[in-house]
Amino acid sequence: MRLINRLFLALLSCALSVGVFAQTQDSTVVAAKDSVAPKKTKVFLEHANTLSFDKERNAEAQVLNGDVCFRHDSSYMYCDSAYFFEQTNSLEAFSNVRMEQGDTLFVYGNYLFYDGNTQIAYLRENVRMENGQVTLFTDSLNYERIPDIGYYFDGGLIVDSLNQLSSFYGQYSPSTKLAIFNDSVRLENEQFTLYSDTLHYNTDSKIATILGPSIIVSDSGTIYSSRGWYDTVNNTSLLLDRSQVVSGDRILTGDSIAYNRELGFGEAFGNMSLQDTAQHVMLEGQYGFYNEKTEYAFATDSARFLEFSQGDTLFLHGDTLKMTTVDSLYREVKAYYRTDMQGVCDSMQFNTRDSILYMYTDPIVWNEQYQIYGDTILIFMNDSSIDFAHVKQFAFAIQQIDSTAFNQLKGNDLKAYFEGQVVNQIDVSGNAESIFFPLEKDGSMVGMNETKSGFLTIWLKDNKLDKLKIWPTPTGTMTPIPDLKPDQKYLKDFYWFDYIRPKDKDDIYQVVKRKAQDAPKRSNKFVH
Repeated sequence: MRLINRLFLALLSCALSVGVFAQTQDSTVVAAKDSVAPKKTKVFLEHANTLSFDKERNAEAQVLNGDVCFRHDSSYMYCDSAYFFEQTNSLEAFSNVRMEQGDTLFVYGNYLFYDGNTQIAYLRENVRMENGQVTLFTDSLNYERIPDIGYYFDGGLIVDSLNQLSSFYGQYSPSTKLAIFNDSVRLENEQFTLYSDTLHYNTDSKIATILGPSIIVSDSGTIYSSRGWYDTVNNTSLLLDRSQVVSGDRILTGDSIAYNRELGFGEAFGNMSLQDTAQHVMLEGQYGFYNEKTEYAFATDSARFLEFSQGDTLFLHGDTLKMTTVDSLYREVKAYYRTDMQGVCDSMQFNTRDSILYMYTDPIVWNEQYQIYGDTILIFMNDSSIDFAHVKQFAFAIQQIDSTAFNQLKGNDLKAYFEGQVVNQIDVSGNAESIFFPLEKDGSMVGMNETKSGFLTIWLKDNKLDKLKIWPTPTGTMTPIPDLKPDQKYLKDFYWFDYIRPKDKDDIYQVVKRKAQDAPKRSNKFVH
């Protein structure tokens, strides 16, 4: 052991000589600026039971044994035995090493080399640094008295009253209470574990500053971030650089996220998204928040909702979107888009539990060349595909034949049934009216058929009228095309809203108002 320490001392002395030379060069530069040279003070031997010299081993070393104590300025160093190099102002200490600085800093170990000129202490084997409620454990610690920093470089652990932090490299300043960790960083307490590449930690405030790729794991979820801070006392954090908070099946992402773990509340700023991987839905906006405990979500500023459980994606957009539970979505919506259906309305609600989309206040739905509008429209989904649409109170369905001819259905209540992505049946109940333009085999029109009845059902095939049923006491007329007057070709309340129709998913953000002549002249009722 003594031989190993001798070799370590020889190597260290060489390194220190280079260091002292470099320091001298640096000191020359500094002196040119302020002409104040660093003050060097002597290391004193306070006491020892025995003192001797061993000229064969080291003629310059004083060999000390039993209750050895050194003093350098306000620092005291204790050990069982030591070599004291008075000429180089340094010492080697062995067994039960203890270093004290004031009444707040205590360092323990099996071995110490101390250089009084650089005021650096090199401690090895079972090292422990204590500073109030903070304790550092390692096998290799260098402590620099001038900046008041201790650092390890081969694995270590820092423990305070709340957290335990470990890493490959770490440093701690007793005066500033700041600890710095690099490489395989791990912060643990009873509530969560933080894994990081680079982390700063204040042992007073208990705030961890994230400066590298990090993961925080707890029973409530997982956080992914590469920059930000986490208050381990209050369980609050500010996460930057596209961080994520994962709670069960839900992933909250944002350019920055303010997160309160106790409340289960995450507030996202910039490119916010909340994804439900189980329900295959996503809520997006420039600002939003999510409450894990109440399962309430909110999004605004270019907000939109996406449902993508099947091949097609349902897009909903509104000034404000609100999701009240995992099974319900409530919000005011401008429009939505799918490959098989598009629609607009002033307000909308989507329930994932029963897969019903509620459209209120002047709703309009398009499918292929069909347009449906009314007071209230309910879209019934089946595994993301459309089962049927139900129009309540007032209903009007239109199929465009050409630029001037439109098949029309009107009544109190209308249901349009889908097969695949096209309408194959329409039922009208109450005051049913219709206008149809029957086509010949060559596609030519022979006239216009107008009917009135209590109930009406049509069946469609290849987007053409296949069968028609009218009951109980229908009335109707057939007018040849040459005899038709322009005002006969349209039922009352006919409007063609193709200019409002979203053409693609990006159109959901376009605000297109109805033309004045297309404003409804009837009162709309909110029906749920």
